[in-house]
Amino acid sequence: MKERISIGGQAVIEGVMMRSPSYIATAVRKPSGEIVYKRTKISSKKSKLAETPFLRGVVMLFDALVMGIKELTFSANEAEEKEEEQLSQKEAILTTVISLGLGIGLFIVLPSLIGSFLFLNNKIYSNLLEAVLRLLFFILYIWLISFSKDVKRVYEYHGAEHKSIYAYENGMELTPENAKKFTTLHPRCGTSFLLIVMLIAIVVFSIIDFVFPTPTTIVARIGLKVLLRVILMPLIAGISYEIQRYSSKHLDNKCIKALAFPGLSLQRITTKEPDLQQLEVAIVAIKAALDEKVENAREIIK
Repeated sequence: MKERISIGGQAVIEGVMMRSPSYIATAVRKPSGEIVYKRTKISSKKSKLAETPFLRGVVMLFDALVMGIKELTFSANEAEEKEEEQLSQKEAILTTVISLGLGIGLFIVLPSLIGSFLFLNNKIYSNLLEAVLRLLFFILYIWLISFSKDVKRVYEYHGAEHKSIYAYENGMELTPENAKKFTTLHPRCGTSFLLIVMLIAIVVFSIIDFVFPTPTTIVARIGLKVLLRVILMPLIAGISYEIQRYSSKHLDNKCIKALAFPGLSLQRITTKEPDLQQLEVAIVAIKAALDEKVENAREIIK
């Protein structure tokens, strides 16, 4: 079997976005049942940062965030028939910024504040509590939102994304029936990446707390701790990206497989079993990203 190019993606509203080295394509099923898709050419020019280990992860994440806003706006508007309820680019950006702010506050700042207040003079206990709270908040959050009808639909498309990628990676004909045979759990998933971020943060934050001198006042002590956690997130993301990149290519190694297990297990929450119609949408996105002929969907030129 010939080597396949790397394909990645994400679930969007009533659809899937797929990315190949050459194209980004987003396919959405409209309320009428019709599948539409948009394809965007990716520039072949890459900066040195995008190819530098531990920095490329940060560049990739920023790029994914920018493209994610555009594709999410497209999917939201195609899935909504009423023009007055459609999402503008500014609204999508504002929603993303607010979501990022709330995420940093809930998963980074709040656990740090609680740990600091309860164990102000004990760095070991403070960091242990902070780590436990961060993981607990993260798992509880993705579990609680899974009960939302709209989020469940996104999780189903997330499962369709993974299954269709597996079908492609295994050289099978891209049909919903073939994709249906595979698992919804994939080692390159964003859920696994976020869990790696949480775990790497535990190590990095613990080291930093013992390296930096402790300020004399309580306010300065807690303020410095919180500030360092926010500032160091790009570094942690870069390290996490390299770890996931390596582990996804070496799952035949028992140690690597064991390390990847928690992330795959967490995907049991963030992915749900898709139906054949959802798989059909994901396959349209893959074909469009590969610049293949798509016969069962209409391309929207923007």
